[in-house]
Amino acid sequence: MKRPVLIYGATLAVLFGLLKYLEYSYFVRNLPLEMFIGAVALGFAALGLWAGFKLAAAARHKNGEDAPNLEPSALKGLGISKREHEVLELIAEGLSNREIAERLFVSTSTVKTHTSNIFSKLDARRRTQAVQIAKELRLIR
Repeated sequence: MKRPVLIYGATLAVLFGLLKYLEYSYFVRNLPLEMFIGAVALGFAALGLWAGFKLAAAARHKNGEDAPNLEPSALKGLGISKREHEVLELIAEGLSNREIAERLFVSTSTVKTHTSNIFSKLDARRRTQAVQIAKELRLIR
């Protein structure tokens, strides 16, 4: 986070110095003030867009949204439903049955049923084993 801010600040300082140089040079006599304001606005807009894209890409990378190594076809092969996959991801986050139920707006017994189905389909006996198998099969991150 600090690096993009420092780059942004340094670039702004260089641009400001360049504009001050231009102010004392030939262009200040021939171009109206609005042209300088427009140039500054375009520069800041371009720099802001660049920084925004960089920070958004960093956030996606941090959250794992851009990880291309998940295998959705394996879900179908094992017969894991979309809801069971959601439960499996929440199990991997370390949530309890009650916390998963609250997050998905279902009852605790529904979560237990999904968990039991997951264990059966992955041939696992415990939550940690199910998560380990799912990671090996690239079903979750």
